[in-house]
Amino acid sequence: MFNDDFMSVAIEAARAGGEVASRYFADLDSAGIVGKTQDERSEGLVTKADVEAEQAIVATIRRTFPDHHFLGEEEHSDSVDAEHLWVIDPLDGTNNFAHGIPHFAVSVAYYRNGQSVCGAILNPATDELYTAVQGGGAFLNSRPVQVNAHQRLNETIIATGFYYDRGAIMKATLAAINDLFEQDIHGIRRFGAAALDLVYVGAGRFGGFFEFTLSPWDFAAAALFVEEAGGTVTTCRGEPLSLKKTSILATNGQLHEVMQPILDQHANSLSDFSDL
Repeated sequence: MFNDDFMSVAIEAARAGGEVASRYFADLDSAGIVGKTQDERSEGLVTKADVEAEQAIVATIRRTFPDHHFLGEEEHSDSVDAEHLWVIDPLDGTNNFAHGIPHFAVSVAYYRNGQSVCGAILNPATDELYTAVQGGGAFLNSRPVQVNAHQRLNETIIATGFYYDRGAIMKATLAAINDLFEQDIHGIRRFGAAALDLVYVGAGRFGGFFEFTLSPWDFAAAALFVEEAGGTVTTCRGEPLSLKKTSILATNGQLHEVMQPILDQHANSLSDFSDL
């Protein structure tokens, strides 16, 4: 089976998850979820949307590949060493979703023998579909895209993500942001959906994105998109990514050598997070 066949299934699965997320998103106000406390939201429709979207994604893939394995945020945690592995995030940007902000994503990636083959990332609220196939390029709604050509930090916007932790990781992130501002970057964006931050790098909107801890389902599809768009993706220490929780740095390639040393020094300060 060719990569295009896996890509078709990935797109179908992302859209199935997106239909579930869209339905629940439309119901948020009528159900009185927006405006409630975080605990009330997480126990309500948001959690249901997350779980049901993952179930829809898995069911779609299993219709074609009944023996494949899954690694996901909610109900699936198969071995990353499986020959055929689908890495899925049914709702990236949960806090945005819970607050009625239309910036969230469904992410579906297919890995064979530990290597990324293809991925699809869908923002159901905007119907932007980002797809990538190993060796086949990156596309936004079927249109080929590339990273931007910015060569200096003072030409670009950088994005980041804040982990839920409010301790050392948050402090390291803020310190890194300060160092980047000293390089006269055009600005920092923190949109709250890592998969979309990453594909924005691939689509040329951001020059780079970093986060000091990120789960594999957040980046599995989007990292391939960045690479197929001509960018570079590593950990903040400059090491190759693996399918485990890790730090991440994605750039247009030309900015990687400038950003990575800045982030490396702050990653090194996180002595209790050796994988980052």
